[in-house]
Amino acid sequence: MELIVTTDWLAGELGVEDLEVLDYTVFSHVGDGTYVAESGRANFETAHIPGAGFADLIADLADADSPWDFALPTPKDFGAAMERLGVADGRRVVLYDESGSRWASRVWFMLRWIGFDHAATLDGGLKAWRAEGRQLDSGPDTSTPCAAGSLSLAPRPHIVADKAEVMAAIDDGATCLVDAMPGAIYRGDVRPYSRGGHIAGAISIPAGSMVDDETGRFLPLDDVRAMFPDRPEARMVAY
Repeated sequence: MELIVTTDWLAGELGVEDLEVLDYTVFSHVGDGTYVAESGRANFETAHIPGAGFADLIADLADADSPWDFALPTPKDFGAAMERLGVADGRRVVLYDESGSRWASRVWFMLRWIGFDHAATLDGGLKAWRAEGRQLDSGPDTSTPCAAGSLSLAPRPHIVADKAEVMAAIDDGATCLVDAMPGAIYRGDVRPYSRGGHIAGAISIPAGSMVDDETGRFLPLDDVRAMFPDRPEARMVAY
Protein backbone atom coordinates (compact mmCIF):
# COMPACT_ATOMS: atom_id res chain seq x y z
CA MET A 1 0.00 0.00 0.00
CA GLU A 2 1.33 3.43 -0.96
CA LEU A 3 1.61 6.27 1.57
CA ILE A 4 -1.13 8.12 -0.33
CA VAL A 5 -3.87 6.05 -1.98
CA THR A 6 -6.40 7.02 -4.63
CA THR A 7 -10.16 6.80 -4.48
CA ASP A 8 -10.05 4.15 -7.23
CA TRP A 9 -7.70 2.03 -5.13
CA LEU A 10 -9.83 2.36 -2.02
CA ALA A 11 -13.05 1.55 -3.88
CA GLY A 12 -11.47 -1.74 -4.94
CA GLU A 13 -10.27 -2.58 -1.43
CA LEU A 14 -13.40 -1.77 0.61
CA GLY A 15 -14.51 -4.81 2.57
CA VAL A 16 -11.14 -6.56 2.51
CA GLU A 17 -10.71 -8.13 5.93
CA ASP A 18 -7.40 -6.59 6.94
CA LEU A 19 -8.32 -3.01 5.99
CA GLU A 20 -9.62 -0.35 8.38
CA VAL A 21 -10.96 2.93 7.01
CA LEU A 22 -11.20 5.79 9.50
CA ASP A 23 -12.62 9.31 9.26
CA TYR A 24 -10.62 11.91 11.22
CA THR A 25 -12.46 15.07 10.23
CA VAL A 26 -12.05 18.12 12.45
CA PHE A 27 -13.40 21.57 11.65
CA SER A 28 -11.49 24.59 12.93
CA HIS A 29 -12.56 28.19 13.15
CA VAL A 30 -9.91 30.85 13.46
CA GLY A 31 -10.71 34.35 14.65
CA ASP A 32 -8.91 37.24 16.26
CA GLY A 33 -7.68 35.91 19.57
CA THR A 34 -9.64 32.66 19.27
CA TYR A 35 -9.11 29.18 17.89
CA VAL A 36 -12.01 26.76 18.06
CA ALA A 37 -11.86 23.14 16.92
CA GLU A 38 -14.99 21.02 16.48
CA SER A 39 -15.29 17.28 16.13
CA GLY A 40 -16.44 16.10 12.72
CA ARG A 41 -18.71 13.43 14.17
CA ALA A 42 -21.93 15.16 13.05
CA ASN A 43 -20.47 15.50 9.57
CA PHE A 44 -19.59 11.78 9.61
CA GLU A 45 -23.16 10.89 10.51
CA THR A 46 -24.39 12.91 7.54
CA ALA A 47 -22.11 11.16 5.05
CA HIS A 48 -19.13 8.83 5.19
CA ILE A 49 -17.36 6.19 3.14
CA PRO A 50 -19.13 2.83 3.51
CA GLY A 51 -17.74 0.76 6.36
CA ALA A 52 -15.64 3.59 7.74
CA GLY A 53 -15.36 4.24 11.45
CA PHE A 54 -15.10 7.64 13.08
CA ALA A 55 -12.09 8.56 15.18
CA ASP A 56 -12.43 11.62 17.39
CA LEU A 57 -9.09 13.37 17.30
CA ILE A 58 -10.21 15.89 19.92
CA ALA A 59 -11.80 13.59 22.50
CA ASP A 60 -9.91 10.33 22.10
CA LEU A 61 -6.52 10.94 20.49
CA ALA A 62 -5.13 13.92 22.40
CA ASP A 63 -3.78 14.42 25.91
CA ALA A 64 -6.87 15.51 27.85
CA ASP A 65 -4.72 16.77 30.73
CA SER A 66 -2.70 19.17 28.63
CA PRO A 67 -3.59 22.87 28.51
CA TRP A 68 -2.81 22.80 24.76
CA ASP A 69 -5.14 21.64 22.00
CA PHE A 70 -4.18 18.40 20.27
CA ALA A 71 -1.22 17.68 22.54
CA LEU A 72 0.25 14.25 21.92
CA PRO A 73 -0.90 11.56 24.37
CA THR A 74 1.59 9.01 25.59
CA PRO A 75 2.47 6.33 23.03
CA LYS A 76 0.75 3.77 25.29
CA ASP A 77 -2.51 5.74 25.45
CA PHE A 78 -2.49 6.49 21.73
CA GLY A 79 -1.75 2.86 20.88
CA ALA A 80 -4.62 1.68 23.10
CA ALA A 81 -7.01 4.13 21.44
CA MET A 82 -5.96 2.92 17.98
CA GLU A 83 -6.41 -0.70 19.03
CA ARG A 84 -10.01 0.09 20.00
CA LEU A 85 -10.49 1.40 16.46
CA GLY A 86 -9.23 -1.85 14.97
CA VAL A 87 -5.63 -0.84 14.24
CA ALA A 88 -3.32 -3.75 14.99
CA ASP A 89 -0.26 -5.59 13.78
CA GLY A 90 -0.74 -7.04 10.31
CA ARG A 91 -3.53 -4.63 9.40
CA ARG A 92 -3.69 -1.78 6.92
CA VAL A 93 -5.30 1.57 7.66
CA VAL A 94 -6.61 4.26 5.35
CA LEU A 95 -7.19 7.66 6.93
CA TYR A 96 -9.30 10.44 5.47
CA ASP A 97 -11.06 13.66 6.41
CA GLU A 98 -13.04 16.48 4.83
CA SER A 99 -10.56 19.18 5.77
CA GLY A 100 -7.89 19.06 3.08
CA SER A 101 -6.30 15.89 4.51
CA ARG A 102 -4.52 17.88 7.24
CA TRP A 103 -6.07 15.91 10.11
CA ALA A 104 -5.74 12.51 8.44
CA SER A 105 -2.11 13.37 7.74
CA ARG A 106 -1.61 14.26 11.39
CA VAL A 107 -2.82 10.83 12.50
CA TRP A 108 -0.67 9.21 9.81
CA PHE A 109 2.29 10.98 11.42
CA MET A 110 1.19 9.90 14.92
CA LEU A 111 1.05 6.29 13.80
CA ARG A 112 4.59 6.60 12.45
CA TRP A 113 5.58 8.10 15.78
CA ILE A 114 4.55 4.90 17.62
CA GLY A 115 6.11 2.65 14.99
CA PHE A 116 3.11 1.65 12.83
CA ASP A 117 3.95 1.95 9.12
CA HIS A 118 0.98 0.38 7.36
CA ALA A 119 -1.16 3.50 7.11
CA ALA A 120 -2.07 5.67 4.15
CA THR A 121 -3.90 8.93 3.56
CA LEU A 122 -6.74 9.01 1.03
CA ASP A 123 -5.86 11.55 -1.66
CA GLY A 124 -8.66 14.11 -1.81
CA GLY A 125 -10.44 12.65 1.20
CA LEU A 126 -14.20 12.71 1.38
CA LYS A 127 -14.35 15.69 -0.98
CA ALA A 128 -12.90 13.70 -3.87
CA TRP A 129 -14.94 10.59 -3.00
CA ARG A 130 -18.15 12.60 -3.06
CA ALA A 131 -17.26 14.53 -6.23
CA GLU A 132 -16.85 11.23 -8.09
CA GLY A 133 -20.36 10.15 -7.14
CA ARG A 134 -19.16 7.19 -5.11
CA GLN A 135 -21.40 5.48 -2.57
CA LEU A 136 -21.87 7.18 0.79
CA ASP A 137 -23.47 5.92 3.98
CA SER A 138 -25.05 7.97 6.73
CA GLY A 139 -25.88 7.52 10.39
CA PRO A 140 -23.81 6.85 13.53
CA ASP A 141 -20.63 4.82 13.48
CA THR A 142 -21.71 1.18 13.30
CA SER A 143 -18.45 -0.12 11.90
CA THR A 144 -17.07 -3.34 13.33
CA PRO A 145 -13.29 -3.21 13.71
CA CYS A 146 -11.32 -6.18 12.45
CA ALA A 147 -11.08 -9.15 14.77
CA ALA A 148 -9.32 -8.39 18.03
CA GLY A 149 -5.60 -7.89 17.74
CA SER A 150 -2.78 -6.11 19.46
CA LEU A 151 -0.76 -3.15 18.29
CA SER A 152 2.95 -3.38 19.05
CA LEU A 153 4.63 -0.14 20.03
CA ALA A 154 8.07 0.88 18.79
CA PRO A 155 8.12 4.62 19.56
CA ARG A 156 10.28 6.97 17.51
CA PRO A 157 10.68 9.94 19.87
CA HIS A 158 13.26 11.54 17.58
CA ILE A 159 10.60 12.54 15.04
CA VAL A 160 8.99 14.92 17.53
CA ALA A 161 10.88 18.07 18.57
CA ASP A 162 10.38 19.51 22.04
CA LYS A 163 10.57 23.15 23.10
CA ALA A 164 14.27 22.97 23.96
CA GLU A 165 15.13 21.60 20.52
CA VAL A 166 13.15 24.33 18.80
CA MET A 167 14.76 27.05 20.89
CA ALA A 168 18.18 25.67 20.01
CA ALA A 169 17.22 25.39 16.33
CA ILE A 170 16.48 29.11 16.00
CA ASP A 171 20.17 29.95 15.75
CA ASP A 172 21.89 26.66 14.95
CA GLY A 173 21.91 27.09 11.16
CA ALA A 174 21.34 23.36 10.65
CA THR A 175 17.56 23.24 11.18
CA CYS A 176 14.80 24.62 8.99
CA LEU A 177 11.71 25.66 10.95
CA VAL A 178 8.55 25.46 8.86
CA ASP A 179 5.34 27.24 9.84
CA ALA A 180 2.44 25.32 8.26
CA MET A 181 -0.26 27.73 9.43
CA PRO A 182 -2.09 30.00 6.96
CA GLY A 183 -0.07 32.97 5.79
CA ALA A 184 -2.25 35.48 7.65
CA ILE A 185 -1.42 33.78 10.96
CA TYR A 186 2.29 33.55 10.08
CA ARG A 187 2.38 37.28 9.35
CA GLY A 188 0.42 38.16 12.49
CA ASP A 189 -2.51 39.63 10.54
CA VAL A 190 -4.78 37.11 12.28
CA ARG A 191 -4.07 36.23 15.91
CA PRO A 192 -5.80 33.03 17.05
CA TYR A 193 -3.48 32.85 20.04
CA SER A 194 -2.38 35.28 22.75
CA ARG A 195 0.61 36.38 20.67
CA GLY A 196 0.66 36.91 16.93
CA GLY A 197 3.34 36.01 14.41
CA HIS A 198 5.66 33.04 14.11
CA ILE A 199 8.71 31.43 15.68
CA ALA A 200 11.82 33.47 14.93
CA GLY A 201 13.50 32.31 11.74
CA ALA A 202 10.65 30.07 10.58
CA ILE A 203 9.63 30.08 6.94
CA SER A 204 6.01 29.99 5.79
CA ILE A 205 4.74 26.95 3.87
CA PRO A 206 0.99 26.75 4.58
CA ALA A 207 -0.28 23.18 4.67
CA GLY A 208 -3.23 24.23 2.52
CA SER A 209 -0.91 25.33 -0.28
CA MET A 210 0.01 21.69 -0.91
CA VAL A 211 -3.57 20.75 -1.79
CA ASP A 212 -5.59 21.63 -4.87
CA ASP A 213 -8.51 23.76 -3.67
CA GLU A 214 -10.88 22.42 -6.32
CA THR A 215 -10.26 18.69 -5.99
CA GLY A 216 -8.88 18.41 -2.45
CA ARG A 217 -6.02 16.28 -3.79
CA PHE A 218 -2.36 16.78 -3.06
CA LEU A 219 -0.38 18.72 -5.66
CA PRO A 220 2.21 16.81 -7.73
CA LEU A 221 5.27 15.87 -5.72
CA ASP A 222 7.59 18.10 -7.75
CA ASP A 223 5.35 21.12 -7.06
CA VAL A 224 5.38 20.41 -3.32
CA ARG A 225 9.13 19.80 -3.27
CA ALA A 226 9.70 23.18 -4.95
CA MET A 227 8.01 24.92 -2.00
CA PHE A 228 10.82 23.86 0.33
CA PRO A 229 14.34 25.24 0.43
CA ASP A 230 16.97 23.16 -1.33
CA ARG A 231 18.71 22.07 1.86
CA PRO A 232 18.84 18.26 1.78
CA GLU A 233 21.20 18.19 4.75
CA ALA A 234 18.92 20.24 7.03
CA ARG A 235 16.61 18.83 9.64
CA MET A 236 13.11 20.20 9.13
CA VAL A 237 10.82 20.90 12.05
CA ALA A 238 7.24 21.77 11.12
CA TYR A 239 4.52 23.23 13.28
